[in-house]
This record gives sequence, C-alpha cells and structure tokens, in this order.
Amino acid sequence: MKTRFSTYDLLCSVTELQKLIGLRVAQVYDIDHKTYLIKLQRTEEKCMLLLESGSRLHSTAFEWPKNVAPSGFSMKMRKHLRNKRLECLKQLGMDRIVDLQFGSGEAAYHVILELYDRGNIVLTDCNLMILYILRPHTEGEEVRFAVREKYPLDRAHQREGPPAAEKLHSLLSSATLGDSLKKILIPHFDYGPAIIEHVLLKAGFSTGCKLGKGFDLEKDMSKLLAALNEADHLLDLALQREPKGYIVQRKEKRPLPDGGEEDFFSNQEFHPMVFEQHAGLPIREFPSFDTAVDEFFSTFESQKIDMKALQQEREAMKKLANVRKDHDQRLLALEHTQETDKQRAELISVNQHLVDSAILAVRSALANQLPWPDIQNLIKEAQAKGDPVASSIKGLKLEINHITMMLRDPYTEEDSSDEDGRDENVELKPKLVDIDLDLTAFSNATKYYDKKRSAAKKQQKTLESQGKALKSAERKTKQTLKEVQTMTSINKARKVFWFEKFFWFISSENYLVIGGRDQQQNEVIVKRYMRQGDIYVHADIQGASSIVIKNPTGEPVPPKTLNEAGCMAVSYSVAWDAKVVTNAWWVESDQVSKTAPTGEYLTTGSFMVRGKKNYLPPCHLIMGFSFLFKLDDSSIFRHKDERRVRGSEDDASSVATTLDSMSLVPLEEEEEIQLLDSEEEGGGKEDNSKSSNNSMEGEKEEQRRDEDQSSNSSESLENEEQVEQGSLEFPDTEIKIEHVGGNQITLHTTSTMILPLEQSSEQEVVFLGDDKPVSLKPLLSTNHQKRTSICKSRSNSVQEGDDRGWMEQTGKQQQQQQHLKRGQRGKLKKIKEKYKYQDEEERKLRMEILQSAGTGKDNKKGKKSKTSSSKDSTKVEKKINPPRASRLAAPPKTAEDGEDSDGGEAVEEVTVAADVDMLDSLTGMPVPEDELLFAVPVVAPYSTLLSYKFKVKLTPGTGKRGKAAKTAINMFLRERTTTAREKDLIRSVKDENLARNLPGKVKLSAPQLQKLRK
Repeated sequence: MKTRFSTYDLLCSVTELQKLIGLRVAQVYDIDHKTYLIKLQRTEEKCMLLLESGSRLHSTAFEWPKNVAPSGFSMKMRKHLRNKRLECLKQLGMDRIVDLQFGSGEAAYHVILELYDRGNIVLTDCNLMILYILRPHTEGEEVRFAVREKYPLDRAHQREGPPAAEKLHSLLSSATLGDSLKKILIPHFDYGPAIIEHVLLKAGFSTGCKLGKGFDLEKDMSKLLAALNEADHLLDLALQREPKGYIVQRKEKRPLPDGGEEDFFSNQEFHPMVFEQHAGLPIREFPSFDTAVDEFFSTFESQKIDMKALQQEREAMKKLANVRKDHDQRLLALEHTQETDKQRAELISVNQHLVDSAILAVRSALANQLPWPDIQNLIKEAQAKGDPVASSIKGLKLEINHITMMLRDPYTEEDSSDEDGRDENVELKPKLVDIDLDLTAFSNATKYYDKKRSAAKKQQKTLESQGKALKSAERKTKQTLKEVQTMTSINKARKVFWFEKFFWFISSENYLVIGGRDQQQNEVIVKRYMRQGDIYVHADIQGASSIVIKNPTGEPVPPKTLNEAGCMAVSYSVAWDAKVVTNAWWVESDQVSKTAPTGEYLTTGSFMVRGKKNYLPPCHLIMGFSFLFKLDDSSIFRHKDERRVRGSEDDASSVATTLDSMSLVPLEEEEEIQLLDSEEEGGGKEDNSKSSNNSMEGEKEEQRRDEDQSSNSSESLENEEQVEQGSLEFPDTEIKIEHVGGNQITLHTTSTMILPLEQSSEQEVVFLGDDKPVSLKPLLSTNHQKRTSICKSRSNSVQEGDDRGWMEQTGKQQQQQQHLKRGQRGKLKKIKEKYKYQDEEERKLRMEILQSAGTGKDNKKGKKSKTSSSKDSTKVEKKINPPRASRLAAPPKTAEDGEDSDGGEAVEEVTVAADVDMLDSLTGMPVPEDELLFAVPVVAPYSTLLSYKFKVKLTPGTGKRGKAAKTAINMFLRERTTTAREKDLIRSVKDENLARNLPGKVKLSAPQLQKLRK
C-alpha cells in the first residue's frame, strides 16, 4: 500500500496548491508529532493545509482530531506565521522538498517540508536561518540541521531534462546481465518507479523485463530512449495543468453470514493519472489529485477497520473449513485403519503355522536367558542359512515383547483356483505385522480383528456426529461474521465527543461537568472551555483537578449538580488514594484568572481565585461506572427531561434524598418560615432566642408536642427542633426564623434546600430559588468568617412586578457592560475590587455624600442640576454593584481574552458541543424501542447513576483499574435485561477507553458481584 508522495506526485500537488497563494494564516494546529494543520483564509474562503513530515502535502476537507495542548513547534509557527500571507509555494529542484514562504521582505518566514527518508519540517526566517526544526540531525561533516544554522538550499537536486543516448548506453553497458531494467533506471532518473514502469509498458517492454532477457541493448535502445522522453513530457504536463486524481483499489471477496460472498474494495495507491500497470484494476476517479489524496488518507482509519473485520471474517471461515477438513480426515483415517487391521489379521490367519513357529523360537531363546544381542545374532545366522521362519522375522521389539514379521499371502504363488476356495479377487499384499509374543497366532489375528471392529464403530459415531458438529460450527461462524459486521458499523458510527479527552460526566440535572487530567488540561479547560456563567469547582486540597460545570443557559446551577461536581473534584485528587474525606468549593467563572499578584507567578494549571469561595459539604468518596448510549434522532423524544432539575413538584422522596445527601433534615411540609434581617434582630444569640420564642406564642402546644416526641431523638432531630423553635445554629453563624406577618418574606419549606456560602463578614448573601433571587443578610459573628447558605424557593409575598423590574434592570446593566468604551473596563474592575465588600446601606450613604459634594462643585462651576448628578450616580451604581444572582448568557470569550482560538471557530465549536440537545441524545436508561448508535463509558458520582440501567459502585481500594472495568463489563453482559444490541455496543468499546477515567485503585461493589466472581 502506498503511503507517501513520489516526485511526480509532489510536482502535481505543488502545481494544484498554487491556488492557495494569497491566503493568510489564521491558526496552526498539530495532529501528532509529525502532522500539522495550517488554517488559511481570506474573505469568504477557508482552507486547511495538511503537512506530514516524510509523507504528504495536501489540503483537507475532513475534520482531523487536534491535540488538546499545542506542541512547541505549533506555538513557534503560531508566533511567526499568524496573519502572514502565503506568498510562495514551490518545489526545490526535483527533490521531494517544498518551500512555503509566508510574508515578504524582512518579515518573511519559510516552512520547509522534506518528504524523503525520515522527513523533516523546518521553520526559518527570511535569511533561511533555522528558528525551529522538527528533527535535528547532521549530514556528513559539513551540513548540520539545527537551530541557528542556515538551511542549505543548494543541496537540492536540479532537473536535468531528457536523457542523452550516450549516457543511457554507458549506464546500461555497465549494468549486470539479468538485472531488472526498471531497477537500473530508477536511481538515475527523477521520474519515479510508477512513471518508469508506465512508459516501459507503453513502449512494448514486458513486465519485469531484464537486461539480456526481454531487452537487447542494440535493438531496443531507441525504444527505451523514446520511453524516457515520454516520461519527461509527463513532468512538463504536470507543471502546466492541474491533473485529475485516481485511487487504485483491490477487489476481494468478503464472506457473508448467510453463506454468500460480496465484493470488497480496498484502497491501495493514489496517482495523478491512470498508469499502464493498473489497467484492468478497479479505479476511483476524482476531479483533482488533491481531493484524491485527501480521500485516500482520510478514509485510511476506516479502511483499517474494514481490513481488520475482513481478516476476522477470513479467520472464522478458515476455522469452519478446518472443522470440515478435520472430520473428513478423521473418517479417512478410520477407514484406512479398518482396512489395514483387516489385512494384518488375514495375513496372520493364512500364515498361522509360520507365525507360531517364530513365536516359539523367540520364546525358547528368551527362556534360555540369552542376551538380546545374541538372539539377534542367532536370527541373522539362521537367515543366512535360508531358514524360512528366521527369514520372515524383520525386527525385534523385545522391550515391548513384540517381533515384526514380513507376511505374504502364500496362495498368490499358486493357481488362482486353489482348494481353499478363497475369492480370487482378494489380494493380500506383503506387509510388516507386529506380533505379540504373549499371544498365539490365532490370538494375534483376533486382536487385529477387534481393532478393525473398534475403528468401524468410531467411524459410525463420527458419521452420526458429523452433521451436528458441522451445524454447530456453521452457526458459530455465522454469529462471528454477524458480530464482526456489527462491530464494524458501530466503530464507524462512533463519534468521539470533544469532552472525552477530559474527566467528564453529565449531572443528574443535565449539566456537563469536565475536569483536567493533568496540569496542561487544567490550563486548557479554564482558558479555552470556561465561559461566562460557568462554575469553577475545586477540592480544598492542593494539586486537585480543575472542574468546570458548563452552563450555556446562564441560569443558576442547582445545588445537586454543585455537590456532584464537588464529589468529582475530591475523587480526582490525592484524597482518593489517601482515603480522606475533604471539602470542595465553587466560584463564578469571572472570579478565576491567570493574573498573579505583583511579584509572583502562576505555574501551569494554577489559577488565581478572587472573592468569595462557596464551600460545599464534605462528600463521601463514592463514584460509579456506567455506560451512556447515543440515541438516534428518532428515539430522543422518549428520554426528554429524564435528567432535569427536581423542584417542589417532584415527589418527596427525591427532596428527602437531596437533603439527606447534604446532611440536613427537611422541615415540615406545610410550615412557613421567615428570615429576619440582621439589623432588625440587633442582639446576640440570647436576644434572638427570646424574640423567636415571643413570636411563636400561638404555637406553644405544638412545640411542646414536638419536644416530647424528640426528647430521645438523634442529633439530626435536635436540629429540626431548633428550626421549629426559630433558631438554627451553624458553625459561627446564626439565622433567625420566625412566623410573623407584615411585609416580611415568607417561604414554604417544601422547596427549601441548602447551599453553602463562602466565609464573609460583610458582603450580602444571595439565595437562589427557582426563578427569582432573594437577598438576605445573615447574622454574622464579628470574630469569625462564616460558611453557610440557604437556597430557598420563590417567596409567596414577593410581587411579580418586582421580579419583572429586576429582570429589566439586569438587562440594562448587561447592555451597559457590553458597550463599555476604551479604558472603562479597567476602571470598573478596580472599582469592583475596591467596593466588593460594601453592603447596600453603606453604599447608599456613600452615594448620598458623593451626590451632595458633586452638587456643590457643579453650582460653583456651571450650576448643573441635581438630576444629571443623580443619573450619573445611578449609572455608576449599576456598574459597580450588578446583582450577583444575574447569570444571563454573556458573549463568549474571544482570542483577545487570552483564549487560544482562531476567529471564534473554537468558541463556536465548544458552544455547539455543549448544547443541551447534544446531551439529550445520550441516555443511561435505554428502552427496547430505542435505536442505539454506540456506547460511551462514563465515571461519575454514584448518586448521578442511580437511575442508570448499568452501574457499579467504586470506592477506594486495592483493585487495578483495568481488571475492575472488565469485571463490570462481564456483569453488564450477564444481566438478563441486557439486549443483544446493548451487548454489541458494550463489547465494541475499546479496552483502553474503559478504565481511563477511573480515579485510581478501586474496590468494586454491585449486587451479585461475588456470585459472578465465583
């Protein structure tokens, strides 16, 4: 199979790629350490140019998987080539070297691609001084390819034109007779083996003609010279016009499960023209050579899958053929054994007297205790004297108490009509027969007859079982062929999602959560994939993975998803191996930056978090392993909203499960509670308790009953009693709860949920409900920082008009922030940093002071009205203190914000990939009616997988990851509810993808697991 360019291929490719001149470099990517993509574009025109060291150069229309973090060579080319125009693309001489010049004058840079030997890619400046080289090396003692060395252009071989007759004659005269004519010409001419073979066949020479055999130097010299002139003419045509492309294929037979065969075509070679040697072979034609090369290499992986499947199918058919052949050979062997044993028994019977005499002679010698060599000598002496008994003995096997005799049919020498009346058609040929010395001649004959009868019985049993065995083998072969074709179709349909290169899972509320595997991926996740409105989660331990909750809608992320992301952050850290339970915290995306304080620096994968950290409750180290199945578009509707945010309309069990996982007790269903403002409560714990008890005098009897019931309760019930009495204590935090009227906010506890807050002593706390924010101020101790939060449902007493007004105000603030003038962004950032701990009242007081001061200055200067001053102050107020609960979808980051993107393409790709519709096409709860495309292994917090069809629990242990994954696979395949399609999809997952997301050494837990292991 052809895998690299020839000189003629490169000449045609360079001619065709001249259309790219004038395009600018938008971005550079690397596919692997040898293959790079250069994105070129101009107005309404884009092109991806692919360079592979030592192999190929062509444009591509296919999507190639790019490395997560760009290599050093990619970064170097990005630095020097971005926004540069492709000015020149040429081949150096007739060597397989291409020079791509970007920019002009002193700002020019060259990318030199070498396609011969091991290949190379070199980046140079305008003076051809090497700035970066893919493979540094030396050629001889003078030429050195390394950084800061000058690239030698003069080493390229130049075209010499048509060959001279004298040179060709001397070349052939010096060759050895019997050498292949093609092999003689290839090293001395630049045409390449394909063109030379083509022109030789076209000139009338036979395939593989040799010097002196099919080629005469004197007679055929003119024909050879004309053929080489034709080859030179082909090179001239390649320089003038763009050729078409052709892919040469090989036709093979592929077995089908039903016993038939079908034609299978595999790509073998790519060429700019149809050569004579390929006449009669199946060929695919393309409009251009560049398109043909792109198709050849882009379908290379899928063809490898087909070839592997074809090999498996051939092996299955070979096994079936071997089974049939084995049965046939066994029957023939049994038939031959019967015939041989029958002849031996008959020979012993017709030579009974001779056999008995030989047995008696050898027995007598053994009885006289003669050594075995002496017995051999006695037999030889008797044979020399012509003794017929000794002459029939051909060997002694005294170690097994046997002798070997040559027995003949004594009746063949007599007349065919003898007295014995034997059938004249039966002919006994002379044979060597082993005789047992312990038996008589008759007993020896009987033994051979018994063997014959035993072989006949075996033959009969073999014939009877042959049908069943062959049918079983055919059934297994058909099943294997069917499985191979199924696996092939699954592997071709398998789409690798962009987030699979990270740690990932889909939360129980349909949020995509991703995490970095190492420092480089942590860097990429935050800089490239985290957008406005996303949540950054990190374990409260150094060196943990950076977790990002993708939130494309901009709505508040529910607490259940936050807890699941926190569990993931803790599990993918050193806490897993140490078996230590720790906390995790989350912050908004705008609180995470790569800007370090003055005089400090941040390493790769490290970030600066400014502002509040919202701590999550400690979570258990319990993960789960399962499978998500990709649904066809026609099956998505069956699984709509199976992963949704659970609210008050859901059953009480889901709410209780959520609260229990957060180590809190739900309040009574119909009870209403109220949170008092800290400034109205005034005192400490004692005052709060008194005011709480005074406000609940109408419910003393109910409280007494509750106190009697909870007298012997656990610690969780005591917490519930405190809630009913109106005072709930957290560490260093106290919040007053009362049943009062007026214009206070009342909340139903059915949707009350817990959400941790960061340690803060001044900033107001924002409680996020279903669709409305409520700002409250908790009672904070002056000596300690607080860590508490309550996420409440929408208040019954808050009017819809307030909600609408708040949303309008938020929209105006968003518009103002999007249309900031130059320099205002930095000023607002400083203002936010300065006043971030300022509460509402302090802000109002300061604004009043600023307004009065501003009015005085305005009166002195130009007597400006207070109205304009108040308007200005209102604008500043809106810019300084935007509502924290507002997480409306903001425009994504661009390359100016530090993202490694090109014209927004990566931003668009990530936004589309993280869309909710894509997540909805993945389900962990398939039904028999679904049409499933492929399966994706997923590792997630176990609470996320509770509703999945296949799941096992993972906890820190001593088991290896690969073995644990295979055990889980075997358990899934053995379940009775697993359909045939699900089994095929699970089996098709590659082994390297099964265990790559497991946190470390694990302990597997699942029902019936012990039974499966036994």
